[in-house]
Amino acid sequence: MRPTLRDPLLIQAAIAAALSFAHLHDVADAAGQGGWKAWCYPVSVDLLFVMAWAQIRERDGRPKGAAWTWFLLSMAASLGANVATSGVIDLAHPSPALRVAVAAWPVLAFFGGSLLVHSRKAQAEEEPQTAAEEPDEDPEEEEVPEPAEGPQKPILLTYAEAARHAGVAVETIRGAANPQRGNPPRLTKHMTPDGPRVDLDEVRKLYALRPVGA
Repeated sequence: MRPTLRDPLLIQAAIAAALSFAHLHDVADAAGQGGWKAWCYPVSVDLLFVMAWAQIRERDGRPKGAAWTWFLLSMAASLGANVATSGVIDLAHPSPALRVAVAAWPVLAFFGGSLLVHSRKAQAEEEPQTAAEEPDEDPEEEEVPEPAEGPQKPILLTYAEAARHAGVAVETIRGAANPQRGNPPRLTKHMTPDGPRVDLDEVRKLYALRPVGA
């Protein structure tokens, strides 16, 4: 089986984890947390590190500010333990600040882990549930507007036809269609190739109340 780049990476990760685990134990033991308590500190740091990294790797578009904060904090704790055991700090006589930081870490790690869990749960609940897709309804048939009727053409009658329809003399129709002594005509005269004509509707309106034979 051919080795891959991932194999040495796993070896490096195992070495870093083992050394960091041991250094965190040594720092906690030097700060007054002896016995089984000293072994809990590296477990706490690594758990917070893994929780924050897992939330950062979720590619769902959520903000990762809180996850990055706790990730960097746990990395700083691990890196600080590595540096402290290198002789930079006198672990035989640890400072009060180191003792306070070690003593406060369990509560701080629990607080950070709780925030990561609850923020993830809250964000999941805020996501709107996608409604089930409903089948597309049949598109309603568009009503085709009926063509608008144009103005009706007038029914034109000769003077004689209009006179018979209105029951008046032909001269009466002719006089109504022509101006009399400067007065405008009461019927509109339409000139056609067959002679003058008048509108039937105008005749009805003008002579509706006239008795037959007037």
